[in-house]
Amino acid sequence: MEKIISSGEIEEFKKIKGEVKGVSLKENFDFIFKEEGASGLRKLEDSLSTVGFSLKYQDIKAMTFYPLWLDAILLTAIERLFNYDAEKFREMGRFEPKTSFIIRIFIKYFVSLERAAREVPRMWRQTFTVGDLRVKEFDEKEGRGTIILENYKFLPVQCTILQGYFSSVVQMIVGKEVSCQEVKCVFKGDPHHEFLFKWD
Repeated sequence: MEKIISSGEIEEFKKIKGEVKGVSLKENFDFIFKEEGASGLRKLEDSLSTVGFSLKYQDIKAMTFYPLWLDAILLTAIERLFNYDAEKFREMGRFEPKTSFIIRIFIKYFVSLERAAREVPRMWRQTFTVGDLRVKEFDEKEGRGTIILENYKFLPVQCTILQGYFSSVVQMIVGKEVSCQEVKCVFKGDPHHEFLFKWD
């Protein structure tokens, strides 16, 4: 199998600081299994093996932290192997909270926007060792809110995934269809990421 990621790209990815909990990696694999089936999952694992990473779904420990650059390699392999576009990655982001045990517990105990907003920084830190997530505003009456993510520069595709992820979590709380737009992005020269949510 031809290498899907070059050695030079891998060296660049390894410069990414921070760690991510294994549960996030497993959720990416879960989405591939849902969309591409068992053969797609094997194809992904085989492609990772060709670039020197024997990353198998069943071997990932959900509560263990892994280098964030490993997630960069995984997402890049997914993008190239399956030709996923921005909408597909948003779909991946929307999918993950719906299957996450941690998020289901979070929604169960923090059902109001106000209480959820207070827990956002802690929830982020439980999954990532880098980045600071905070709520800028949530106006339930106006049906809008803004989340800011600081000190986090990963991959542009992750911005798209987070749009889907955050919109799905907010939708689970408010019980309405939620749209999400990234209005500021570090890859566009802004000092931080900023996500704007709207619902009816």
